[in-house]
Amino acid sequence: MAVETRKTVKSVCSRHYSNKMTNFSTFLRTAMLYLILRTSFVHCDITDGNQEHLKREHSLMKPYHGVGSSSSSQWDFWGSTLVTSSYVRLTPDDRSKQGSIWNTVPVHLKDWEMHVQYKIHGSGKKNLHGDGIAIWYTKERLHPGPVFGNQDHFVGLAIFLDTFRNDLHGMDRTFPYISAMVSNGSVGYDHGKDGRSAELGGCPAEIRNKDHETYLAIRYSKGRLTVMVDVEDKNEWKECIDIGGVSLPTGYYFGASAATGDLSDNHDIISMKMYQLMVEHTAEEESQDWTKIEPSVNLLKSPKDNIDDPTGNFRGTALTGWKVFLLLLCSLLGIVVCAVVGAVVFQKRQERNKRFY
Repeated sequence: MAVETRKTVKSVCSRHYSNKMTNFSTFLRTAMLYLILRTSFVHCDITDGNQEHLKREHSLMKPYHGVGSSSSSQWDFWGSTLVTSSYVRLTPDDRSKQGSIWNTVPVHLKDWEMHVQYKIHGSGKKNLHGDGIAIWYTKERLHPGPVFGNQDHFVGLAIFLDTFRNDLHGMDRTFPYISAMVSNGSVGYDHGKDGRSAELGGCPAEIRNKDHETYLAIRYSKGRLTVMVDVEDKNEWKECIDIGGVSLPTGYYFGASAATGDLSDNHDIISMKMYQLMVEHTAEEESQDWTKIEPSVNLLKSPKDNIDDPTGNFRGTALTGWKVFLLLLCSLLGIVVCAVVGAVVFQKRQERNKRFY
């Protein structure tokens, strides 16, 4: 009887141990599937250009109908800007030129994404070209000035595609360099420091003299600003900037501008495509007057007090998709280690218990 009892106990323990390992294996597969899906969501986060959500009144596309000075035009241009059937050239490869193009229709979308197809090219050799392109979402439009052909102390958002290094002491970053800035009009752009004092984040990108057009995606949704780049024309977005706590109002205008100085380049806009993002908001958010929001960024400290990390993003900002993935991966590895240790301890205890039967 005692022998049968011991056999029954061993059988039950064996089945229990087998079930635990099966459950753990199932958990491990589920967790890995989640991580794979999570990384896929990170790469697919930027819209694939669904035509259903394309807002044509805010989009600039070939052959550029609706561009000009007439009352029905949806885009105005200024300065050295030349509109052809293939591209909008903001500046030619000549010295001391400025040009811009602006949407005449204010944007009343709370969540949006702008895709910019562009090309920067010229005869200048390495470090002998400038200055770059700026993409704007601002309260005022068609105000020429010293910031890539637009006014300083602007109100709104600017994304700078800076091809020339002014700060000879800032050798920790590579140019061309893409950066973002949000201003309520009280902050100026510091050319001498390449805008670093007001920069929210950025990344280097080899965007000049490519054999193909390059792409930029700017997404604003639920207070989050994300900038992605496709430099190699592989239809693969790479994250450049991801900042939370950004407040931008509705009713502002999109535009693009460029400038040359003693050095020059051709700065071409091929297209600017605006997409509406279908995002749910709370009743409180829906009832808010979004036109009265002041452009701002809710950072723990001011941008100039932040220290750049190697990727160009500020430490202390919200977790990006890849950071979340790495955190989940580390957590999963911790769980695996704990589970293995637990299984070993359980097996040792089983072997010890066998000696008493």
